[in-house]
Amino acid sequence: MSPDGSAPPPLTPEEELTWRTLMRLMVALPRAIDEDLLRRSGLGLTRYVVLMRLSEAPAHTLRMSDLAEAASISPSRMTRVAQSMAQDGLVVRNPDPSDARAALLTLTDEGRERLEEAWPAHLAGVRALVMDHLGAEDLPRVRRFTDLLLRAVEGSAPEGP
Repeated sequence: MSPDGSAPPPLTPEEELTWRTLMRLMVALPRAIDEDLLRRSGLGLTRYVVLMRLSEAPAHTLRMSDLAEAASISPSRMTRVAQSMAQDGLVVRNPDPSDARAALLTLTDEGRERLEEAWPAHLAGVRALVMDHLGAEDLPRVRRFTDLLLRAVEGSAPEGP
């Protein structure tokens, strides 16, 4: 419903086609990148994102709730991923000294090495599945499009220059 209580107008045929294509891409692309990365490196996309975010964080440490948001997963799934990654020696989980209810994850040397090993596979997959299908002239348009949608969804300012 719109703010005045009326139903929104139906999508035009072009809008409908665009929306359905975008929905398919939102489901298919992460799945394809995950499968490709797993096949090439043995590391799934969620673990890769967690390792990447930790590698970029101050002291290579983040709150699990922040990692869950960055990886677009639920807090309960983040807990399971963190437990598995800790068992594999990729991260260390500790209580947050500033909040007893929260936990921190810290990247280990083994986790950093695993990320460095997987990075070329991730890059190859992103190139093969996305970048190799776009020309240089497409990149600014795709960036503007994705920034516009992200601002609408996240209520945030665009990233980058």
